[in-house]
Amino acid sequence: MISVSCMRGTPGYIAPELFSRNFGQVSHKSDVYSYGMMILEMVGGRRNVETEVDHTSEIYFPQWIYKKVEIEEQLGLHGIVSNEENEMARKMIIVGLWCIQTNPVNRPAITKVLEMLEGSFELLKIPPKPYMCSPQRSGDLSTTN
Repeated sequence: MISVSCMRGTPGYIAPELFSRNFGQVSHKSDVYSYGMMILEMVGGRRNVETEVDHTSEIYFPQWIYKKVEIEEQLGLHGIVSNEENEMARKMIIVGLWCIQTNPVNRPAITKVLEMLEGSFELLKIPPKPYMCSPQRSGDLSTTN
């Protein structure tokens, strides 16, 4: 357990439990969350390159990339040209998604994160979908999936 008198950190990298104890206790896994966000930013540059998306600034990158990995769709990320690079990017994304699980109990320890990054891509399982998602715009509220 870690004692924190005030919230500090870079917005977007701060673990949910630092905002509210309803997400769990602050621990070493709060740093794992930040590491996972950094991994996802390294892979995707936090940019959505899909041209059919009108409001890319409103898209929560982890939610967008989770959908791509889940259905094994092409990632559409800049700079990924070979199958080897695509597999490495997918591995980093899956590990990053494990690290940003909303509930700290579901996040791996940093030693496990390193094992996943160094291990085989085929052994990785896609994590549960993170709870957090991008807010809907008012015009999107009436649409159904």
